Amino acid sequence: MKNLVQDGKTLKVTAAADTTAGSLVIVGDTVGVAFNTCKAGETLILSVDLVYDLPKATGAINPGVKVYWSAANSNVTTTASGNTLIGRCWASAALASDATTVPVKLLPTV
Repeated sequence: MKNLVQDGKTLKVTAAADTTAGSLVIVGDTVGVAFNTCKAGETLILSVDLVYDLPKATGAINPGVKVYWSAANSNVTTTASGNTLIGRCWASAALASDATTVPVKLLPTV
């Protein structure tokens, strides 16, 4: 198809801050995980369509539950108030309170 641009699984943006590969980045209403490490002002490639292990707040999280990013704590939480919706818990079983990461299926970008 001659009008195909790309598969839509990545998004190129200009990094607003120094960014480490694997870190969660929110650009407008789009949530992604940094594919590359870069300095502010450089091109950052965000992966926006997969499941990622991200740092988690304390407390159990059940599969399928909406999860939010706490910018203040740099982790995933189930607390909506004051945080940004990023996706759903993608675990096959409830994650224990002492787990340090949670698999998150990112929100669709459209």
